[in-house]
Amino acid sequence: MTNPTAAMLVIGDEILSGRTQDSNTYYLAGQLTAHGINLKEVRVVSDDASAIIDSVRDLSNNYTHVFTCGGIGPTHDDITSDSIAKAFDTNIDIREDARSILQQHYDAQNLPLNDARLRMARIPNKATLIDNPVSKAPGFTLKNVHVMAGVPSIFKAMLASVLPNIIGGQPLMSETYRVEKGEGDIAAPLSKLADAFPDLSVGCYPFQHNGLYGANIVLRGHDAAVLKEAIERLKTEFLK
Repeated sequence: MTNPTAAMLVIGDEILSGRTQDSNTYYLAGQLTAHGINLKEVRVVSDDASAIIDSVRDLSNNYTHVFTCGGIGPTHDDITSDSIAKAFDTNIDIREDARSILQQHYDAQNLPLNDARLRMARIPNKATLIDNPVSKAPGFTLKNVHVMAGVPSIFKAMLASVLPNIIGGQPLMSETYRVEKGEGDIAAPLSKLADAFPDLSVGCYPFQHNGLYGANIVLRGHDAAVLKEAIERLKTEFLK
């Protein structure tokens, strides 16, 4: 069985300007790997409606799932929700289910649910709400696109709400073998290893530390027995 595929769309001028470092992609990749979903593409776009709309349509058409982060807050530059609605040609307005969640949250804090905060209750028609146990403002899923907040703690909490409802595949496992040889010395043996184990991904990641040159060879696959065999043959046959 082929694993489901996914793409990540990171939205925000603050990411592209270098003001904020994206940690959500790193976290998502690890969670999807464990869930048996292959993350195939990561795209970063600015707070520009056309860029968001075009990217969402493209990624939605090419992958099983699309995960977005950023741009669903209460300020004027939070345009993700409207852009997602436009991408799928659906209406968006204040939804009573989302409004009720926010009303209870702000009532408990003796704060008004003003117009700015109500923006976070604008949800596209037919979208399913994504629970947000941290700050309550919900994300949503529309078709195969899961729209979540950019704040890492909230993104993680929302992702925990989404993943149990997604069918995954076989988790991707990995084995690492460290060698003190340059890439030029191990390129040919690694090519032979890749040919011998076509179902495995063979990666080579060079390092330099205190004048020592070497590489970490990483094998990835879905079958633990095949991975074990490949590592043993790597040590005893291909790099003996």
